[in-house]
Amino acid sequence: MANARLVRYADDLVILARYIGPRITDWVRDTLEGELGLELNRDKTHIVQLGKSGESLEFLGFTFRHDRDLKGRNRHYLNVLPSKTAVKRLKDKVRIKTRSGYKRPLREAIAEVNVILRGWSNYFSFGYPRKSFRDVNHFVRCRFARFLRNRSQRCSKPMRSGESLYAGLKRYGLMYL
Repeated sequence: MANARLVRYADDLVILARYIGPRITDWVRDTLEGELGLELNRDKTHIVQLGKSGESLEFLGFTFRHDRDLKGRNRHYLNVLPSKTAVKRLKDKVRIKTRSGYKRPLREAIAEVNVILRGWSNYFSFGYPRKSFRDVNHFVRCRFARFLRNRSQRCSKPMRSGESLYAGLKRYGLMYL
């Protein structure tokens, strides 16, 4: 295998353990840097104790944290949801596709936004994303309301009389998460 290349970096790594002491951290550091020749980013490397309140781990666009049971029982569960930065990036992409200077037909704008939403929802459907999905749906509706309001000097009304914005955008094919 003369063409095979050795990768000299690791983008993402999480180690899960009940207890991580100095002996384990030294072994991991020595193994990664010494034996494997990888370089650790000291600024990003840290230990998170998810059992403590307020502690969370952001990894690959997800936020992992222990939350209290919603039914009032004295239990905790691992809550997995899209991170705030992932939601912000999605909103920025939708903002670009629905900006007021972007003159194109409504169906075309909806089709472009649907591609973004479909990919995002497929990736983030793991865990408990319902609250984030509701927030994104509301944001997308507001962006399309602004998009329709600013299309031209004349008021653009593609919705049928008595039809809500939600129903009209759904009729035009907008995907809701």
